[in-house]
Amino acid sequence: MNTKPIETQVASVSRRNFLKVTATAAIGGGLMLGFDLSARAAVSDELTTNAPFTPNAFLRIDRTGKVVFVMPYIEMGQGTYTSIPMLIAEELEVDVNNVVIEHSPPDDKVYINPLIGIQMTGGSTAIRGSYMRLRQGGAAARVMLVNAASQRWNVAASECFAEKGVVTHSRTGRNLSYGELVDAAAKLPVPENVPLKAPADFKLIGTPQRRLDTAGKVDGSAKYGIDSRPAGMKFAVVAAAPTFGGRLLGLDETKAKAVPGVTQVVRLNDAVAIVAVHTWAAKQGLAAAAPQWDGGSNAALSSADILAHLASAVDRPGAVARHEGDPEASIAQAADKLGAVYQQPFLAHATMEPMNCTVHMAKGGCDIWVGTQIPGRAQKAVAKLTGLELRQIRIHNHLLGGGFGRRLEYDGIVRAVQVAQQVSGPVQVIWSREEDIQHDMYRPYYYDRISAALDADGKPLAWAHRIAGSSIIARYFPTYLKDGIDGDAVESSANLPYGVGAIKVEWIQQEPPGIPTAFWRGVGVTRGTFVVESFIDELAAHAKQDPLAYRLALLDKNPRARAVLSMAAEQAGWGKPLPQGQGRGIALCTGFGSYIAQVIQVAVDRDGAVNPTRVWCAVDCGITINPDTARAQMESGIVFGLSGALYGEITIKDGRVEQTNFGDYRVLRINEVPKIDVQLVKNTEAPGGLGEPGTSCVMPALANAIYAATGKRIRRLPVGDQVGAA
Repeated sequence: MNTKPIETQVASVSRRNFLKVTATAAIGGGLMLGFDLSARAAVSDELTTNAPFTPNAFLRIDRTGKVVFVMPYIEMGQGTYTSIPMLIAEELEVDVNNVVIEHSPPDDKVYINPLIGIQMTGGSTAIRGSYMRLRQGGAAARVMLVNAASQRWNVAASECFAEKGVVTHSRTGRNLSYGELVDAAAKLPVPENVPLKAPADFKLIGTPQRRLDTAGKVDGSAKYGIDSRPAGMKFAVVAAAPTFGGRLLGLDETKAKAVPGVTQVVRLNDAVAIVAVHTWAAKQGLAAAAPQWDGGSNAALSSADILAHLASAVDRPGAVARHEGDPEASIAQAADKLGAVYQQPFLAHATMEPMNCTVHMAKGGCDIWVGTQIPGRAQKAVAKLTGLELRQIRIHNHLLGGGFGRRLEYDGIVRAVQVAQQVSGPVQVIWSREEDIQHDMYRPYYYDRISAALDADGKPLAWAHRIAGSSIIARYFPTYLKDGIDGDAVESSANLPYGVGAIKVEWIQQEPPGIPTAFWRGVGVTRGTFVVESFIDELAAHAKQDPLAYRLALLDKNPRARAVLSMAAEQAGWGKPLPQGQGRGIALCTGFGSYIAQVIQVAVDRDGAVNPTRVWCAVDCGITINPDTARAQMESGIVFGLSGALYGEITIKDGRVEQTNFGDYRVLRINEVPKIDVQLVKNTEAPGGLGEPGTSCVMPALANAIYAATGKRIRRLPVGDQVGAA
């Protein structure tokens, strides 16, 4: 996701509002501190401009010394439940293993993500949005506890220090635990401008830490949405109209109810749900029901139609995202120029935890058990559907078995509530893998036309880039759409790290008929990096120059980008000869406050099959909180990105998605995963995000490696069978 506009607004937040800590007596005694993470920027329809100041996340320390943090972000595999406690524990001076996480309730004002403007986990923003604020909160709590101890001992606070949840008087060795001090600390004034540790003094930040959520995931005690089991729960499977915009015509309800265990058939305008005492009975009931569908207005839609619409759209002038100089005239007059068209298909999320939601509609309220990246938005959508007040809708959030942007959407929650409105008692609605893939909200199909004029040395004098595709921002954050420009869609194109002379970047919104589109592990940077880095590689080849040297020559004003490129190339032994049929490709990704470079090595066999064998990744994400989770983020992003680049494609025929399961919507298998080496740059720059850049960088690196191995240029993803036999 593109968060640059929000980061600009956040920079203006005053220090007083940067952290506002309120000390109150917690229920049952103890110290409670609230941290403000709000940016106060009117960045979405949900945000009240003049809302009163409220805390976003709460740190509680009870009389036993237990530290509880009410987490505004959700864990979906990225390591948030370890790295965020590390920030608090570092300044609070407690063992990170003693920080307990609680999921926050839905509240877009209280639990606002300061870089996005609503309560959301996404956009690689958790650490970026929390780094200073949570450290400041932990430091303020520590100072209050030290002051409480110094007053009890009637000594100067400067004679006391905190360590491992205990305050000690340095001269006498007396000590008191945090639990013994919380009541007194809660009565003290809140300190302002508390000094934070210098990076050289960090004990936790920057050190590898065992993930705090691993044990529960291994022994089965960790709870995902699909593990919800409220008393008396029934199970439902759902089938929606197979065509985009289709409607339910009819079904055989008698046969469905004849299946043992089936208790109810729920009809909706565009879907049907079979409710039963267990999932297998519900699946058998759905098969027996044999629903019939009206295909609707898009019943003849095909991928060829969508491609034709995009190709036509890119011929039109678009909204201008960046314009410097007169690149069109330069390109028209140039003696040496190059142009290319790139295509990227619809992609599904295919999260490992099947889409699911458990709902209990009761008199005066609604309870929802789910794993969601946007609990506040989901709560509002349910309120709109049911007419209930927000306080009557209780969302119990759980760990996510994969998000990738799919669980940034609430369509599945709304569907489950629609079913639950007709069911007595709680019901868990589960999507089959086929239903999920064929009714996902897809990464948009993008069509890019790009050209450049080159000087005598082969360097770009001018750069023109026109992009056509669906706008997620127009639907999701309409206030972000400025002057007809989707800032997310043009992110990598309008914010090039390279010096390219005159430049013009245009955006044309072209929506596919009836097909919903959504974020896919970093839409803007993910898709834009493929185009930019593929074209830079083409320019290098056209100029008969080494792809690494060509890039470095265009990065004079970007030292961090130059450094990661050089590091990745050195790791990979760039320039060393390879056997015939093998090649290395390199790519750079700048986004989310991070700089990523990757080199991938591939072997292409005589039948044209592409086998990635090694990936070297250099990462400058500023200061690294937990190196282990940083590396894991890169590794998972590389596997995710390779899956998309090699195999990922959603195609449309007769108004419906052709793919059904992992047999025809492939992901990388264990034996296909290359060896991955990740090297982290050590510095004290502000932390950047890591959830999406790894995915973004590997796609063009793969395409460039294929060219190096075969001489065949990949301008359309997925690679599929484009390489062909030798």
